[in-house]
Amino acid sequence: MMRLIFIILILGGCVQSNKSYYIGQEYLGVKYLSNPLGENAPPDSDPIFRTDAFDCTTFVETAMANGDVDVLTQIRYKDGKIDFLNRNHFIESDWLQNNSDIVENVSAQYAPVSKRVVVIDKQNWLKTVYGIDAAFPKQTIMLDYIPYKNLPHIYTTDPLIVLFISGKSEKSDKIGTDLAVRHMGFLLPNGMLRHASSQYGYVMDVDFYEYAEQRAQNVNNIGIMLVQIK
Repeated sequence: MMRLIFIILILGGCVQSNKSYYIGQEYLGVKYLSNPLGENAPPDSDPIFRTDAFDCTTFVETAMANGDVDVLTQIRYKDGKIDFLNRNHFIESDWLQNNSDIVENVSAQYAPVSKRVVVIDKQNWLKTVYGIDAAFPKQTIMLDYIPYKNLPHIYTTDPLIVLFISGKSEKSDKIGTDLAVRHMGFLLPNGMLRHASSQYGYVMDVDFYEYAEQRAQNVNNIGIMLVQIK
């Protein structure tokens, strides 16, 4: 409850301004950089806040926070406590759950959904990628998503966060855990996707339906999840 009150007080009218055509507009053209944020300390010495470079997740988070570092911290870390192990590393098991007071999966409101079962092994991921020994139980998550074959034209008056969902791949074995969310951005009311693109190297707007159709050409890309900002 205290965290919800904090975010409401900090955001004030910011949540309302986020629910507009203009969420993240000021960052259009900013360069793409993988994993640009950290804790200013090992094992990730990247800055806690920056607006000169984004990956897809940090772009969404910074735009949601309206550029406010305190709100960004609340979004990126469980209970707002800045620590590498406390960061919401996994959208599936950390980010959606720890931000459930401000976001909600609304996929089923737009189309028939399927379920993607994903097993997050944070302990093995930390050991494999960072060489860190830390005890975390495996988490089995069931994600409701809209298969590409069911994707309708989506009518929305407010931006939605769109998560692009994949099946399990060999890449998951290399990093020590399964992953379902491979990309994210904002679906705008005009049908555009605003996202930080690794392919083109900057934050940009593209036609959402054309982009989704392109992703669907890869059989391991299975659909999307629509997340509402409360």
